[in-house]
Amino acid sequence: MQMTMRWFGPVEDKIPLAHIRQVPGVEGVVGALYDVPVGEVWPQDKVRALADQVQQAGLKMEVIESVNIHDDIKIGLPSRDRFIANYQQTIRHLAEIGIKVICYNFMPVFDWMKTEMNYVLPDGSVTMAFEKKGIDKTLDEVVKEVLENSNGFALPGWEPERLAKVQELFAKYKDVDENTLRQNLVYFLERVIPVCEEVGIKMAIHPDDPPYSIFGLPRIVKNRDDLDWICNAVNSEANGITLCTGSIAEDPDNNVYEILAEFTRRRRIHFAHVRNIKLIQDKDFYESAHLSRYGSLDMYEVMKALHDNGFNGYIRPDHGRFIWGETGRPGYGLYDRALGVTYLHGLWEALEKRH
Repeated sequence: MQMTMRWFGPVEDKIPLAHIRQVPGVEGVVGALYDVPVGEVWPQDKVRALADQVQQAGLKMEVIESVNIHDDIKIGLPSRDRFIANYQQTIRHLAEIGIKVICYNFMPVFDWMKTEMNYVLPDGSVTMAFEKKGIDKTLDEVVKEVLENSNGFALPGWEPERLAKVQELFAKYKDVDENTLRQNLVYFLERVIPVCEEVGIKMAIHPDDPPYSIFGLPRIVKNRDDLDWICNAVNSEANGITLCTGSIAEDPDNNVYEILAEFTRRRRIHFAHVRNIKLIQDKDFYESAHLSRYGSLDMYEVMKALHDNGFNGYIRPDHGRFIWGETGRPGYGLYDRALGVTYLHGLWEALEKRH
């Protein structure tokens, strides 16, 4: 297990690398470029500059989250071949700086969905939440609310310039059902996985967030069967998973522990986002502190499923609350994620010493 924390870069992240380095047990950061339009090649000089900055801070960067997939690829438009070629070149550039895993998703329009960005818990901490009543509005209203409550930060997957035309974007997806979206994912993977095998990078798809349809959009990374289908569709270890415990657990029908155990055994979980959520009612939830007692997941069982089945990939605490007066990018305060790191390390050490 290699512990990391997500870092949004010197411009987009208020947390300096020097502070991340002081979190015990953190070996590296998960980075990305945010000033390159989706679909364009990540320039060699920019990825090199980012890697150098991380290395100079005494950390590693071996995971990228995310190289986003252009909508034309997901929709299956003729222009997708140009964007796939660009993606292939980006993979090559990332391999040159030592990247081992690329996290990505294949969700139409929205990369993730929360309805409350500043949900206040009884202890006064602030977190993110999802309530289905929060999306019983027009598309424009939902987009406006999320963007206005981002605390002034650009949110990956919610780029204002892209979502300014959300109705137009939805119209492009009108003929894309789950079967079509699956076909378009396979088309993409069949072209990028050989490049990954050539340069030693693994792709790791992130589950849908939430793992069920909203606004009538198709979802194809929802559960165990979807993950199994994806792994078999292009049967290569380079075609793997970012297993996000929070996203999978958002559907109570998913057995998170069994999914973790199976796909770890199959050597397909290359990256794990480990977070806890508290299911409120039905499928409404908020993102809780990492400790088992505060959420709906048994985090010991989460880590046990990874440990006992040979997980040796990258891991990061996922979204944290704002505590101790901290403000910033929703979900990405330093303090609560640092507590999550320490807790996960403690569970792992206990598992290592059981016998």
